[in-house]
Amino acid sequence: MSHRIVLPRLMEVGAGASRQLARVLQELGCSRPLIVTDRMMVELGYVARIAGQLEEAGIASQCFADTLPEPTAASIRAGVEMVRQGDFDSIVALGGGSPIDSAKAIGILGKFGGEMRDYRFPRDVSEAGLPLIAIPTTAGTGSEATRFTIITDETSDEKMLCAGLGFMPIAALIDYELTLSLPPRVTADTGIDALTHAIEAYVSRKASLYSDAQALQAMRLLAPNLRAAFHQPGNRAAREAMMLGATLAGIAFSNASVALVHGMSRPIGAFFHVPHGLSNAMLLPAITAFSIPAAPERYADCARAMGVAAQTDSVEVANAKLLAELRAINQELKVPSPEQFGIARERFFELRATMAKQALASGSPGNNPRVPTEAEIIDLYETVWNQE
Repeated sequence: MSHRIVLPRLMEVGAGASRQLARVLQELGCSRPLIVTDRMMVELGYVARIAGQLEEAGIASQCFADTLPEPTAASIRAGVEMVRQGDFDSIVALGGGSPIDSAKAIGILGKFGGEMRDYRFPRDVSEAGLPLIAIPTTAGTGSEATRFTIITDETSDEKMLCAGLGFMPIAALIDYELTLSLPPRVTADTGIDALTHAIEAYVSRKASLYSDAQALQAMRLLAPNLRAAFHQPGNRAAREAMMLGATLAGIAFSNASVALVHGMSRPIGAFFHVPHGLSNAMLLPAITAFSIPAAPERYADCARAMGVAAQTDSVEVANAKLLAELRAINQELKVPSPEQFGIARERFFELRATMAKQALASGSPGNNPRVPTEAEIIDLYETVWNQE
C-alpha cells in the first residue's frame, strides 16, 4: 500500500528565514502579493518589516489585517473581496494558525468563488488557489505545512474542516526568532497543540512509516522544550526546537490526519470561543486515557519519544507515565478546566449531543485507534468536565 505525501514546494528553516521572503517570491515568479495577517502583527511592527523588505526588492504589496483568532466565514469576506477586485498573484500569510488558515481560505474563495461551506469536508479541494507563502509566528498549528484549514460557520457555530491540495502553502518560511516575543499563555497553548498533532498523527489509523518518522521526531523536540519555552521566553534553543517540532508535527498530521482530540476540540472552540490549542489541552489527558486500550504499544512509543518513559519500561508503565506527564504539563502550564475558563456547566452539558454530532461529522474521530460512538463522545465531554 502506498501513501501520498504532500509538502510545500519550498521550506526555509531557521533564524532569519522570514527575511528571505522577497527572494522566495522572485523565485516563484510572484510580484504582487497580498499580506494576510492580524492586528497584533501590525502593532508589533512585523507587517511593516515584511512590507519594507518587499519594497526594497521592488515588490509592491497590500495588506489585509482583519483576520480573527478563530476565523469565521464572515471575518474573511473582506479579504476575499480584495482578491476578487485586485490584481494579486500571491498571498503571504503572516501570523499564527488563524491568519494562515484565513489566508488559505481567502486564496481559494478569491479565485474560485462560492461560500466556505461549499469547500468543507468531505469535499477534497484539489483546485490551486493563489500561491501561498506562509510565515508562522507561533510554534503550534503547523498550518504552514498542512493541507487543511478550519473556518467557523458563524450561522451554525460549526467549525468546518476543509481539506485538499488547494490549501497547501507553496512555501513556508519557518523563523523561530518570530516566536521570541510570544507571551507564556500563547506559548503553552500552541505548544500543546503541536504535541497533540504529533501524538494523534502517530496513533492515527491513517499513519504511515513516513508520518511516523515526522511525528516521533516532533515529540522528541517538543516535549523536552515546552516547559523551557514557557518559563524562559527568550530561550533561543528551546524556541528553535519548538518551532521545528511544530512544523514536523504539522507535516505528520497533514499526511496522517488528526483524531478524536481534534474532533471534540473544534465544537468547544466554536461554541465557547476557546482557543484551539487550549481546547486540545483540556481534552488531551482524558481522550488519551480512553484511546490507549486500542493502541497501547503506539502510545508507549509516544511516551518514550517524549522522554518520559525509558526504553526498558513495559508498555503498561510507559502509558501510565504518559498520562501522568500530560496531566503534569497541563498543571504546570496553567491550562484551565472548561469551568475555570468561564464555560457555564449547564450550557456545556446542554450542547454535548450537538458537539458530539459535529465531532463525528468532521471525520477526525474515525481516525482514532478507538473509534467512539456518539454516546461515548457525549460521555467523554462529561469526563473532561469532571476531571481534576
